[in-house]
Amino acid sequence: MKQRIITAIVALALFVPLIVMGGLPFIIAIFAIATIGLYELLRMRNMSIFTVGGFLSWCMLVVILLPSQWTQQVESSLRLEKLELLYVLILLLLIYTVVVKNRSTFEDIAFSAMCALYVGIGFYYLIETRLFGLEYIGYALLIIWSTDSGAYFVGRKLGKRKLWPEISPNKTIEGFVGGIVCAVVLSLVYNMFYPIANSYMMFIIITVVASIVGQMGDLVESALKRYYNVKDSGTLLPGHGGIMDRFDSLLFVLPLLHFVQFVG
Repeated sequence: MKQRIITAIVALALFVPLIVMGGLPFIIAIFAIATIGLYELLRMRNMSIFTVGGFLSWCMLVVILLPSQWTQQVESSLRLEKLELLYVLILLLLIYTVVVKNRSTFEDIAFSAMCALYVGIGFYYLIETRLFGLEYIGYALLIIWSTDSGAYFVGRKLGKRKLWPEISPNKTIEGFVGGIVCAVVLSLVYNMFYPIANSYMMFIIITVVASIVGQMGDLVESALKRYYNVKDSGTLLPGHGGIMDRFDSLLFVLPLLHFVQFVG
C-alpha cells in the first residue's frame, strides 16, 4: 500500500500539471503514454512494437491520436483523409503477413490493429476533452477515482456476492453499486463548484452510465490479462502495474461522454 501511495503521488505530480497546462506539452505526453499503452498490450501477446508489424500498428495509433486541430493540415499535406490513412496502414499490415510468410499471422495483425484502435480512440478523446475544457477532464477523472474508491471500500465492508469471479475474483456486486453511488454523490458536489450540467436528472443519468462503463473498462482489461495470463499490463507504475492498468476506465468513459454529446 505504501508503494501504491508513493507512486500515485509522483504520477499525479507529473500528470496533473500537464493536464492544467494543456497545449502541445500535454498532447506530446498523451502520445507518449498511448505508445506505452500499445507496447504493453502487444507484449501480452508476446508481440513487439519494435517490429515492422508493431511499427505499422504504432503508425495507426499516431493517425488516430491526431487532434482535430491538426487533422485538416495533415490530410491536406498527404492528400488522404484520416480514415483513408488508416485503411492504407491496414493494407500494409495484411501485405506484411504475405511478405513474412505468415510468421506474423492474420490473428496477430488483427490484434495489433484492434489494440491501436482501443488505445488510440480513448486517448484521442482525452486530448479532445482537454481542448474543450479542463472542467470536463476533472469530471471524468472524478467519476473514475470515486467509482474505484467507492467500489473498493464498500466491497471490503459489505461485499458478499461476486460480480464476475471468472474475470476479476475480488470484485463484488455490492462494490459495483457502491462505486456508482459514490460517483453520483461526488459528481453532484463537483457540479456545484464547476457547473457543467443544467439538468440534474440528465447529469445523474450520465454519471451512472459513465460509472458503469468505467467499471466495464476495468473488467475488459482484467479479462485481457486473465486470457493472456499476466498479472499486470506493465511495470512502469510500481504498485499499480502499467499504463493500461491505470487508464483502462478512462479509455471507456471519455469516448462515452463525447458519444452522448455531453462533451463537444
